[in-house]
Amino acid sequence: MHRSVPRLAVAIGVLLLAGVAAAVVVDAPSPLDANHGRVGSNPTVTSTTSPLRSTTSAGTDLVAAGAVAPIPVGPVRALTLDGFVAPIVGGGPGAWSVRTPCGATATVTGGDPLNGAHVVLDPGHGGDETGAVGAAGVLEKDLNLAVAQAAAASLRARGLTVVLTRDRDLRMTLETRAQIATTVDARAFVSIHHNADPDGPSSRPGTETFFQIASVESRRLAGILWEEVTAALAPFDVAWVADTDAGAKYRSNSRGGDYYGVLRHTAGVPSVLAELAYLSNPAEEALVARPDVHQRLGGAVADAIVTWLTTDEPGGGYTEPYPRTQPAGPGGGQAGCVDPPLQ
Repeated sequence: MHRSVPRLAVAIGVLLLAGVAAAVVVDAPSPLDANHGRVGSNPTVTSTTSPLRSTTSAGTDLVAAGAVAPIPVGPVRALTLDGFVAPIVGGGPGAWSVRTPCGATATVTGGDPLNGAHVVLDPGHGGDETGAVGAAGVLEKDLNLAVAQAAAASLRARGLTVVLTRDRDLRMTLETRAQIATTVDARAFVSIHHNADPDGPSSRPGTETFFQIASVESRRLAGILWEEVTAALAPFDVAWVADTDAGAKYRSNSRGGDYYGVLRHTAGVPSVLAELAYLSNPAEEALVARPDVHQRLGGAVADAIVTWLTTDEPGGGYTEPYPRTQPAGPGGGQAGCVDPPLQ
């Protein structure tokens, strides 16, 4: 596919030809390694070349190169605590008032300050909200975190400031996840998920990316994400499943607004909810449980975000969704949520 690339991005690409353009390999433990390891058969990949790549390698500092603006110096907006981020709602140094993972307000005395971020990555679900569960016992919450961590490492290797809403297994409300993105004034927010209950078999991956109805940039990011993730998965020889309207799309509520809370509550920040693959399909469950596939998917997410930030690529895979009346699933609220220790 032809990609339209601004002059600055082209210049960076030319400079890279004189060096070594290599994909980053993140040697970090996966939350699945201890619990599940490789599940079932190991589908083989027939090609490792994606037709879509960001215009810069993982070794390029995009901020230093001038391709992405730095985070401006400003007030402290949030605190990084023990494996999660808490947006600041008041107080001052030594006694900040923050929004907790469960949506309450609390005063904390510690934490590492954040004054902004280029990207907020949101590993969906967590804690007692496991999300989808595969036939072999793989939990969606673990997959989401593994892919988000891989994507964050790849983006940080390119000089971007990245925030994970959660960096460990804990429950968090949709409103808190969204508030992190708006509070740190993120350029982009991506909520990472894995899917269940497809319409049926498919000749290609059933990746779905949902964009904010009112945001042109959210739509563009969703299209680029769909392209990159689909390209990353397509070479694997597995029996795919999908909804008949798989692709980059929207979902509206009864009032014509965004159905998904993480898209509705992040208005003003281009945001996407990505359903990467179908955990309910045993063939895909076996594939996405693999640590090397976590890295591959995380790299695809990172490449998509960099392409969105540094080019005017319009994205693809856009589709008109069919009407849906069934709820997406429970969870994401305050009822029954217990906050972790905050100090």
